[in-house]
Amino acid sequence: MQGVGPAVCLGNDIDTDVIIAGRYLRTKDRSVWAKHVFEDLDPSLAGRIRGAIIVAGRNMGCGSSREQAVVALREAGVIGVVAPSFARIFFRNAVNVGLPVIEAEVACIDGARVVFDLDSGWVEVDGERHPARPLSEKMVAILRAGGLVPYWRSSR
Repeated sequence: MQGVGPAVCLGNDIDTDVIIAGRYLRTKDRSVWAKHVFEDLDPSLAGRIRGAIIVAGRNMGCGSSREQAVVALREAGVIGVVAPSFARIFFRNAVNVGLPVIEAEVACIDGARVVFDLDSGWVEVDGERHPARPLSEKMVAILRAGGLVPYWRSSR
């Protein structure tokens, strides 16, 4: 499974409350979440992440275990998230909803071309290849299916 897109760079410790603020969770309308993603961090980010790959620092997705944060990123058009480390629940929520997460140590420049290959376990930033922590075959299959529910449905 591969992905390609421009980098949107974020720092360390990006909290799920920063990804989607609690005030928007009174609705189940995912388009509202997508519209307001990262609003409290940088209001311009929601308009820049469609078709992009987020390259974050350590501890991406820390904070509350809200699945809506990952869903908001996916609904906003994020192709994948690269970071040296993820909060455990965020990582698993991402796989469950079909948002590729790649653990790798990379330098980030906004707009750089990012390419990842989950099957081979690498990520490139502007042509410079870095190893990524391999995902299990099952996790790659879940991501390829579009998330855990589609994976279960296809395996019946």
